[in-house]
Amino acid sequence: MSFPQPFISQMQDILGDEASAFFDALQADSPTSIRLNPAKPTSISFENRVAWSNHGYYLRERPTFTLDPLFHAGTYYVQEAASMFVERAINQLLDTKEDLNVLDLCAAPGGKSTHLLSLLPESSLLVSNEIIRSRANILYENICKWGYPNAIVTNNAPKDFAHMRGFFDVILVDAPCSGEGMFRKYPDSVSEWSENNVTLCAERQREILADVLLALKQGGLLIYSTCTYNRKENEDNARWLKDEFKLQPERIVTQKEWGIAEVEEDIFGYHFYPHKTKSEGFFLSAFIKGEEVNSKLIKHSNQQAKNLPKEFPHLKRLIRDESLYHFSMFGNKVKALPLNKASDYRLVESNLYILHSGIELGEIKGRDFIPSPCLALSTQLSKTIYSTINVNLDTALTYLRCDAISVRNVEKGFVLVCHNNTPLGWLKNIGNRTNNLYPNEWRIRMR
Repeated sequence: MSFPQPFISQMQDILGDEASAFFDALQADSPTSIRLNPAKPTSISFENRVAWSNHGYYLRERPTFTLDPLFHAGTYYVQEAASMFVERAINQLLDTKEDLNVLDLCAAPGGKSTHLLSLLPESSLLVSNEIIRSRANILYENICKWGYPNAIVTNNAPKDFAHMRGFFDVILVDAPCSGEGMFRKYPDSVSEWSENNVTLCAERQREILADVLLALKQGGLLIYSTCTYNRKENEDNARWLKDEFKLQPERIVTQKEWGIAEVEEDIFGYHFYPHKTKSEGFFLSAFIKGEEVNSKLIKHSNQQAKNLPKEFPHLKRLIRDESLYHFSMFGNKVKALPLNKASDYRLVESNLYILHSGIELGEIKGRDFIPSPCLALSTQLSKTIYSTINVNLDTALTYLRCDAISVRNVEKGFVLVCHNNTPLGWLKNIGNRTNNLYPNEWRIRMR
């Protein structure tokens, strides 16, 4: 792999004598790492843990994840190891026992959002946002598969959050960047790099940050990260945040053997370089907001939630502890929203464009109720209402391709399909055949 001379000069300026080792590392294979879902235990064990994450592990080789049903069931997420460093910032700078409102602003495809859900108590609320609709749909899929009840997926621009002043305790901005840190993983991206693009990215990052900072409360935590190396998008923007918005830089304690390059000047920053850490490129900086902000601006909802119809009281029994949730209808869809955050859910749903919130139970069509795929994958699903089948690998893959599978000795109606006792989704047994209810847009195409 060859690199533009301006990029080579940039890295020589940043790394000095280490530049040769850096470029040698970019010619080596990328490490493969995953992060386990603590709410969906698996019998698979791993030895090589990512040092800065309690649930991150390296794999010896990269398997075909598409052909692993447990990947689709949300038992783990394939995530670059350096990105898991967000865990250190959350655990060191927050009281994770508190009920927090958290925003992941640039969240697709969902790595950091699913990580945050594993770190925060379920009494907290995560708003996971993506501005590009096609990517927001992928984010929605991954949030559903992770299965946590306390998430909202939104499809909004950063400026749309400005009027929610002081609403969020934490905002994570993993900003769109020039992607230098992904050159080894995606070699074709090297041809798209230019000094001008770096400048444009840095300017766009400042726009994003300026648009969203009003939504962060006084004393709230801002985490800013990129997957790039240059100073314009990293140190310079971190200093701009400190000077322009009077944010207080926060130090994160690391260990020397991790190989993380620390910036400890007027700011604190943390660089991951592939010749020093078993990861791709990454940068993170954290801040506490000190100035006063205006109170929340609450708008009335355009879509009023309705109570469950009287003929469907049994739907509450689909959730393990129904007393913790408020059940309501939005159009024909039935949702269960955590009671302790009911007012915050209403505020978010009144001000933003919502793709997903709480636990999607399903849809009422006439006298029929069709359970949602998100319900099948929810960590709060009660398995006592519908029949369950546990299928082998070949049958699971057939199901995930949206092809028909046969069932025996199972009552008619909706059936929960599992692999290794882990739910994958629904099918409907109508006697002489079954209807596969796995979402067509989620199906796997690999044979």
